[in-house]
Amino acid sequence: EVQLVESGGGLVQPGGSLRLSCAASGFTFSDYAMSWVRRAPAKGLEWVSTINRGGRGTSYADSVKGRFTISRDNAKNTLYLQMTSLKPEDTAVYYCVKIGTTPTGQGTQVTVSS
Repeated sequence: EVQLVESGGGLVQPGGSLRLSCAASGFTFSDYAMSWVRRAPAKGLEWVSTINRGGRGTSYADSVKGRFTISRDNAKNTLYLQMTSLKPEDTAVYYCVKIGTTPTGQGTQVTVSS
């Protein structure tokens, strides 16, 4: 059974940083590109970033480019999202997904507020 467990969210002030993690199990993690997506209050699902299988190819939504960094550790079956210069509009539940799929985990809440 595929399991993706997100963690690392929390309440942070504008301009602050957080590092999200996603522990993957139930599939061969290194065989798949992975993405982070988010759902803000009263909004639809928004793609944030994608990383290829080897970790050397990345892409970002314009809204987070230059502030967020996606990475992965295939030996640990873990996906990361380093978030810096956080803004109130980054407030959302963040999910990790296998590329092209929809969230199956609980996600982790990120709230950016003073």
